[in-house]
Amino acid sequence: MSKLNTNSNAYIIIYSTILVIIVAFLLAFVSSSLKAKQEANVALDVKKQILYSLNIRGLNDTEAEAKYAEVVKAETDVDGQKAYACLVDGEEIMVFGLKGMGLWGGISGYLAIHGEEEPTVFGAYFNHESETAGLGAEIKDSQAWQEKFIGKKVFANGEVALAVVKNVEDPTTQVDCVTGATLTSNGVNDMIKQGLKAAAQKYLNASKADCCESEKADSCCAGDKSEDCCSKPEIKAMEE
Repeated sequence: MSKLNTNSNAYIIIYSTILVIIVAFLLAFVSSSLKAKQEANVALDVKKQILYSLNIRGLNDTEAEAKYAEVVKAETDVDGQKAYACLVDGEEIMVFGLKGMGLWGGISGYLAIHGEEEPTVFGAYFNHESETAGLGAEIKDSQAWQEKFIGKKVFANGEVALAVVKNVEDPTTQVDCVTGATLTSNGVNDMIKQGLKAAAQKYLNASKADCCESEKADSCCAGDKSEDCCSKPEIKAMEE
C-alpha cells in the first residue's frame, strides 16, 4: 500500500476543499443559531432610539421594552417611512423615522413632534454607521447637541422649516451644525428636509382636518371646505 503523498497538488486541493466546507458549515450553523437573537437585539435598539427621541433614556433592556409598550400606541407608514403615534404623560406625540447619508456612510434618526397648531420638536435622536469619532460621530454621541432641537418649530408656510445650518439666523427653526463636521451636519439637514417632506403634508392636513371639524373652520381653512383641506389623513389617527 503506497504512502499518501501529502505534498502533492491533489492532496492540497482536496484537503483545502474539505476544510473550507467544514468551516462554511460551522459559520452557517452559528449564524442561523444566533439569527433570532440578532434580530431581537436590532428590534430592541430601534425601540431604544425611539424612546431616546422622546427624551426617555437610561433604561435597561427590560425597562426599555416595557416603556416602549407603554408609550408607543401605533405604528404607521408615511410614503415608505415609519412613523409612531405615542402618548407621553397624556400628550400625543408623533415620532418620524429618518434616513440619509453622512460623510462616510448612512445616517439615521428619529424626530419627535408635538403640538398641532404650531408643531415643534419634542425630542430628537440621531445615529450613524461610520462618521468620524469626535466630529461627525457627535450627531449620535452628543446628547447636548440633540437637545438643541427641542422646542424648534418644524413647519412654516406648509414647508419643512427645521434646519441644521452653519450660521444660525433664525433660532426658532435652526440648529447649529456640529463643530468640525459640516458635511455630516449637512447630511442631517438633508435627511430632515427629505424625511419630513411627506410627513409635513400629512401632519399639516391633520391639523386642518381638526380645524375643519370645529367651529373655526372658516378661519383655519380660509373658507376652503375642499376634500384636500378637510380630509383626515391616516397618520393622525391615534385610534389606529
